[in-house]
Amino acid sequence: MKKVKILSASMILSISVNAQYGYKSLQDPEMYRYTFNIVASIFVVLAFMVFILSIIKLILEQRLKNKIVDKGVPESLASSILQKNIGESIHANIKWFALLTGLGAGLIIVNYTLPLGIHSLAIMSLSIALSFLGYFLYLKKCGN
Repeated sequence: MKKVKILSASMILSISVNAQYGYKSLQDPEMYRYTFNIVASIFVVLAFMVFILSIIKLILEQRLKNKIVDKGVPESLASSILQKNIGESIHANIKWFALLTGLGAGLIIVNYTLPLGIHSLAIMSLSIALSFLGYFLYLKKCGN
């Protein structure tokens, strides 16, 4: 329920913020379509990559489990190898927060440095890299 409220509030806020812009280039429907196409393409490629990586991870975990069973590894060692790392799942939310914050900051900066061009890709790459750096520093501080 909280997610729906937060998503609704962020959508309403983005619409109201968008209504404040007075730039002529942002009023052009073609510019909106072009920007939407770019963002949609990035999202589709990202979703496809995450899907492929998830499938590969599941396949490799299954192979590892099969090899452990085939080799006859003692139960205590097998359970310690196969148990899920709780620390990774705890920090996954922070990782996504850092990534999406960097992505949002990059899109805001790109919006203020129109027209779109190669510098827009550089800004997005730098902002995402800085968000991963922030996540790395967070993990380093937490001791993981």
